[in-house]
Amino acid sequence: MADTPKEGKLTRFLDFTQLIDMASECVGGKVLFATDDFFGPAENLIKSSSPSFKEHEYTQFGKWMDGWETRRKRIPGHDWCVIQLGVQGIIRGIDVDISYFSGSYAPRMSIQAANLRRSVGPQAPPTPLGANFSLKSDSWEYLVPMSELKPGDPDSGHNYFLVNSQQRWTHIRLNIFPDGGIARLRVYGTGQRDWTSSGAKDPVDLVAIAFGGICVGFSNAHFGHPNNMIGVGKPRSMADGWETARRLDRPPVLEVRPETVPRSLFVPTGNSPDSCKVDGCILTTQEEEDMIRQKWDLPAHKWKPLLPVTKLSPNQNHLLDSLTLELQDVITHARITITPDGGISRLRLKGYPSSICLLRPLREKPMLRFSLGFRANL
Repeated sequence: MADTPKEGKLTRFLDFTQLIDMASECVGGKVLFATDDFFGPAENLIKSSSPSFKEHEYTQFGKWMDGWETRRKRIPGHDWCVIQLGVQGIIRGIDVDISYFSGSYAPRMSIQAANLRRSVGPQAPPTPLGANFSLKSDSWEYLVPMSELKPGDPDSGHNYFLVNSQQRWTHIRLNIFPDGGIARLRVYGTGQRDWTSSGAKDPVDLVAIAFGGICVGFSNAHFGHPNNMIGVGKPRSMADGWETARRLDRPPVLEVRPETVPRSLFVPTGNSPDSCKVDGCILTTQEEEDMIRQKWDLPAHKWKPLLPVTKLSPNQNHLLDSLTLELQDVITHARITITPDGGISRLRLKGYPSSICLLRPLREKPMLRFSLGFRANL
């Protein structure tokens, strides 16, 4: 994910920077082509880490900079690059970060996007003209018109742009005018999957960020955002998960709790919660917005138990069968509760999209309903 957000920040409706970075290398984003990267490779744009600065570091090409940096333009035109999104879906906002490029940042930029049905490999044509002809990227739709970039503080040069588009996108083109450097490009949004194409026999991960899952509320994210739990692939390290600060109200002397059966979350060594439980509920879009404003003060009877209180152990990854035979209901939201604190690397909830969601109007499709009479991989 991108930079760790502050504790208690809500998501989706209040701040698009709390959504996933769809272009990040950690979710599979790739730079397919750049017109020039003499001073700094375009791959730096999609690093998951924040940009850094090394005052006395130089390379054979000049000052070392943690970003994409092109040469000073001496011919007609401008520089640009094409990025294949790791998570394909709806883009809500963009952050063009020019931190530390105080004397060499690109003064202006624009963003274009396309929805390409076939994937494009990383091997791009060797010339700008060839790449332009291959992808026809100069004719892609504009999400952000040519806009001025402002440096801000040396170590915090964020430039935020709201995107007003409900279309699904797979690739973006970053244009800089005429040349210069950009430290990071964050493309914030939500994944989107065509659920009508899902097979009736094979369950899918209903909370995955690649398919539109998103954290819409949490109590604490001191060491890692909950969106990491529903991220792409296996966790790369202990930092790639949701982890809370230690609770200050925990008892000074722990008491023995009744034994529960170990179940199936993958948790980092030494930081695992003592136990967890999972509940589900059904909310309309309006009810979800209300809950976000009320910090998820939802009446207890609205939640349906999906996983009872379950003992956890470090470094375990198990498969949990359908929880109860009678649980064949539909839910829109899931809540995981850990006790008393700790970290979880990945949460997988596998099931089947309900036919209810497939009949909803297109504008309401992001609010899917899911059947939870399923086999779950947590």
